[in-house]
Order: sequence, then structure tokens, then C-alpha cells
Amino acid sequence: MKTKWRISFFFIIAVITFLSFWNYKNRVYDWDMPGYIGCLYTLKFPDSPDKIRELTYTEIQKKAPDLEYKDILGTLKPADKARQAFANNTKAFTEQLPYFQIKVGYNLGILILYELGFSSPDSVTFLSIISYFISGLLLFFILKIIFPENYLVTVILTIGIMLLPPMTYMSRVATPDMFILQFLLVFMIALIKKWSSWIMFLVLFAITFTRPDYAPFTLSYLGITGIYEYFKNKKLDFRFVIQGVILLVLYFAIIKISHYPGWKHLFYDTFIHRRSFISGSSPDFSLQEYLTIIYKKIIYFKKVTVVSFGLLGLTFYLSKDSWIRTLAVIILVNIYIKFLFFPHSSGLRFFFGYIMMLLIVFLYAVSKKYNGFKLRKIA
Repeated sequence: MKTKWRISFFFIIAVITFLSFWNYKNRVYDWDMPGYIGCLYTLKFPDSPDKIRELTYTEIQKKAPDLEYKDILGTLKPADKARQAFANNTKAFTEQLPYFQIKVGYNLGILILYELGFSSPDSVTFLSIISYFISGLLLFFILKIIFPENYLVTVILTIGIMLLPPMTYMSRVATPDMFILQFLLVFMIALIKKWSSWIMFLVLFAITFTRPDYAPFTLSYLGITGIYEYFKNKKLDFRFVIQGVILLVLYFAIIKISHYPGWKHLFYDTFIHRRSFISGSSPDFSLQEYLTIIYKKIIYFKKVTVVSFGLLGLTFYLSKDSWIRTLAVIILVNIYIKFLFFPHSSGLRFFFGYIMMLLIVFLYAVSKKYNGFKLRKIA
């Protein structure tokens, strides 16, 4: 069996390497890229905003296909006046950067690649490719743990998941979605391998540091595990309280340092009207307008809803373990918490990390039912 697993591992490495190269060759220069490159140059030239904007677009122009570069500039029909303002007006461009600076861990990864000698656009695109490759290895490792006697199932599932359209798309674009997936997969390994609470906390810290919008998930996990520990030992474990406080402090520190304008600004600019200047007008909208947008978006949220509730239902059917069921519910609830804050119903990539965790919990339930593998109730 060891020989078969060894062969399977090298086969997976070969396949993921090929897929990584294929995705890199088909990389996309989208309109998020100037934001992250702008964050990079802000770290390098903090007192030169005009230089930051000019360098950002000059470097992208050197790498991007003409059509994609025009899309970034907002000159394709229909013209995007906001993108044109970002490209041509330093104040407009600079005011957008806090939306991107808040992803601290992701920006740090871009900076590291840039310092290693990559160009700024390559630092962004190659980080997604590296994350795709590492995520593939982590996924293989997770499935190997879940199905220790089924190397063929592990190989087939790994390749199948790596070929899913959201996975390949996330690996090609300038977003932190592929980058954060690595940490979510490590989180699932920590659960299955029964890592200590403080090691688990470091994983939760890394998730929050990379993408603060995952704070509801990391905090809800700590809250639920704290409740389980309380009922188990009949006393409050202050470790979870301390860890939760640290994550909250981290979240608000990132918000403060990044000068993040706030959720209301993000919601207004994303779903109501993209302003050229954040400081130009107030992002005012009523509760009725918000609920109308949520209603319209949730209608197109069918894929996520069907997949998520399907995985939850199957998990409940296969497992009577209250902790496994609770994990599935936590993940599902956080999908809809994220939706309420950012109802981008057409962008499956925004919710794919949660769906992957739900899938792993479901596969674990399958394994436990048929193979007897056990997951500790408090990680």
C-alpha cells in the first residue's frame, strides 16, 4: 500500500504541475489587479502617490493582452467611467486602495514574490498559481487521511476538484480567493489531525490576517468549540475567550491601519454605484434598497444554495455525530453571513472556500460511516 500511495503522490504532483502551468498560460489580467499592485507600490513608495499610479498601469500594460488592458482602463464599450478615473486620476486611484490593503496576508505574499525578483503583475498572477499548486497537495493529503485505503478514490477526487471551473478560474485571476483556500485546507487538516487548540488558533489567526472578512467564521468556530468544552468539563475554558479577543483586536487593527472605509462604502460601490471618488459622495442607501438587492441576488444564488444544503443534508444523513453536524452547520451559516454582507451571487469563487470545507466534512462523514475513522470533537 505504501508503494501505491507513493506512486499516487508523484502522479498527483505531475498532474497538478501540468494544471498549474496550463492555468498560468491562461492567466487573466482583470480590473482587481491595479488595486493589489497599487498596494505593493504603496509599501515601496509610500510618499509618491503619482508614481504609484503611473507604475501600476505601466507595468500592467507591459504584460497584459491589449483587450484585457483596455478592460482594466475601462475603455471597452460600454465605457466604465470609474475605472477610467482610477487609471487617470491619482486621488481616485489612491482612495480605492484601502479596499485592497485590508487583505494584509495576501499583499504580504505579493511583496515577497516581488522582492524575489518577479515583476509586479507576475507577483500577483504567480501567487495564485503557487496557491493552486499547494492547495492541490493539501487536498490530496486531506483525502489520503480520510480514505487511507482508497488511493484511487483520493487521486480521482483530487484531480476532479482541481479541474472544477471555480478552482481553475481562481488560479488565473488577481484575487486572494485561491490564496486563502490554502489556509482553509490547513484548518481542515488541523481538525482531522487533532492539532492542539493553540496551534489551531495560529491557523485561525492566519486566516483572519489574510482575509479579515473571514472573522465571522474564525470567531464562530472558537465560540462553538468553547461551548462544547464548557459542556464537556462543566467550566469555562478561558483559552477560547483569549483567542477570540486576540482575533477581534487583529480585525479592528487591520481595519484601522488600512484606513478601510467600511462595509457601507463597499456595498454601495459594489452593488449600487461605483464611485470614482470615495470622498465625493456619501454611500447612502435605505434598508429597503438593501433588502431589494438581497432579494434579487438570492434568486441567482441557486447553485450555492443547492450544493450547500445538499452537502449539509447528506452529512446529517450519514453521520449522527453532533460535532460533525455542528461543523457543517457553522460552515453553512457562514456562507449566508458572507452573502448578507457581500451578495455577489454570480461569483461562486467568493463562497468556494466554504463549499470546499463543507465537502470535506461530508467526505469525512462518508469515511466515518464506512471506514470507522474518528474525528475528535474539540480540535
